[in-house]
Amino acid sequence: MDDSDGEDCREPPELPLEKNVTFSFPGSGASLELIRGLSRKSRLSLKISQLDGFSVSRSLLLEVGEHLGSRVESLALPGSSITEASLLALLPRLTSLRRLDLRGLDSLFMSGAFLSREEHRVQVRSALIGLEELDLSDLRYLSDLTFSRLTGCTPHLRRLSLAGCHIAFEFDPYRGCPVGAAEDSSALLSLRNLKKLLTEQKSTLVALDISRTSITPESLRTITQVQGLVLEELCLQGCKELTDYSVEILVKHQPSLLKLDISGCTGLTSRSVEAVARGLNSLRRFSLSRDWRITEKGLAELLLVPSLRSLDLSECPHISGSEMVKGLKRPGSARAKLESLNLKSCTYIRDLAVFSLAQLLGDFLRELDLTSCVNVTDLSVCAIATYLQKLVVLRLGWCKEISDWGLLGMMQNARCEPGDEAGDKGPRFTRTFGNMGFFKPPRMPFEEQPKLVTQHDLQQSQQAGTSLLALRRLQELDLSACTKLTDSSVAQVVRHPDLQRLSLSMLPEITDASLASVGWHCRSLTSLALSHCPGISDRGVAQAVPHLQRLQHLYLSCCNKVTDRSLFLLMQHCKRLKTVDISGCKNISVTAVDLLQSQLPFLENKHKFIGGLDQAFMTD
Repeated sequence: MDDSDGEDCREPPELPLEKNVTFSFPGSGASLELIRGLSRKSRLSLKISQLDGFSVSRSLLLEVGEHLGSRVESLALPGSSITEASLLALLPRLTSLRRLDLRGLDSLFMSGAFLSREEHRVQVRSALIGLEELDLSDLRYLSDLTFSRLTGCTPHLRRLSLAGCHIAFEFDPYRGCPVGAAEDSSALLSLRNLKKLLTEQKSTLVALDISRTSITPESLRTITQVQGLVLEELCLQGCKELTDYSVEILVKHQPSLLKLDISGCTGLTSRSVEAVARGLNSLRRFSLSRDWRITEKGLAELLLVPSLRSLDLSECPHISGSEMVKGLKRPGSARAKLESLNLKSCTYIRDLAVFSLAQLLGDFLRELDLTSCVNVTDLSVCAIATYLQKLVVLRLGWCKEISDWGLLGMMQNARCEPGDEAGDKGPRFTRTFGNMGFFKPPRMPFEEQPKLVTQHDLQQSQQAGTSLLALRRLQELDLSACTKLTDSSVAQVVRHPDLQRLSLSMLPEITDASLASVGWHCRSLTSLALSHCPGISDRGVAQAVPHLQRLQHLYLSCCNKVTDRSLFLLMQHCKRLKTVDISGCKNISVTAVDLLQSQLPFLENKHKFIGGLDQAFMTD
């Protein structure tokens, strides 16, 4: 079980510590037994998917209200199309609810009549008086009227999400007039109504998400200048109308922000980074992902914000890391103690930057994402294993220059001591690699075929540098599409007992030996990806799955040596499976898939492309 996916067994065990655990299950008759079993819990977070307006869903919600009502603190209903009557029968019973997720539930708001009756509002308000978090993301039919009715029942909100909603910030297309010049609309949500809510609940509201909306610079100014509103979190992801001036105004009027997400705001430049570095002295989490105009400028100053713990620069193509290193090395200054750093698809990142950042952040960093940093090589892997031994999450997918040598903590023909640079080959890693200091990365021609690791090399690996085994705290590891990796390293170093999520997809050289080793050594796995690994067969599955009883997600697409036999083994050993991706597996039959579905009723995916064909086009 993990915090994000929850628990899917029929009789959930009592655990000594159950904070932030979400129980996730589909809205089917098979879930009724689980609901009754959950009545032993004192506090519950529920995620019930695929509910509809038919009798089974109505009965299931009644069971939730009857058996769990006063214990439910969080409720999410993803992918559902329930009726107003079904929800109104449930909500008054949820008297301890603190978080309600109604994202995408258009069926509730399409008619515009939701909570239109006074008696219903009284009942719902009585139950939701203590609600702190409300997620209304991606509601196409949310209007001023329905928004006011619902938020009138939740007077003490702390967090509100309207991401992806159609909000009229400047002009009402239905009335043909500027927003604010008319009464509440029954067709759309207006800036005037949003501002009204912020004004009414300013004493409690600290987090607002208006991502993927058409908010304009002037509208953002209106929101941030609400008298008495002190935001701690603001998410503006994908708001493409915003400018650097918008961010400067935001920083001026909301200086207490702890979290700011302006990722995907493609109109922003490094001027916004400089404004944030100057004005948000308490900032802890900052995302600039996909802001392609961002350069190195301002990053040195940003890394001097001592409270900063998380920085996302993924898909910012101009980032090389040099200014970040400069900021972290600045003498006599307080500096950021980053715990999470995302540099995904920053193709200018090279070994020297990774080495420097690893040295400077070694005491703090818990999560590092270098996915698709194509110039990263084995030197970076050795630096990570040496200095970042507190890492919990490491993503190296699509770093195609990484080979067995890096994972094993070895360099080819490594014999020299630190600082000994024989010829022009550059320094190599030894057991004293940690004392080397900064170095110039050796030349490694991409077209040159790497030397394969031999059995003798493996026997000598304990005399080499630090291997990936040093990362004892790892819970997530992504090595997908690192095509130079083979069984020589994967079977030797992917041995992390606390590992929960592992991706080895698109590794053409690994075989059943790697899968068997992973199964034996990584028994805490909840997610395992092996898609497009042609060397994986039923034999490896048979050796691994008896040890992977916590597995919830398994990806085996295009593994053509996997047959029906593997599905029978999954039915026997992996009762918690929610996802089984066997698309493109030519030797798996539809009959076996149907049996799998019947034996594991909590499976959520639809098993498309069985045997290489989309079942939607198959005839009886």
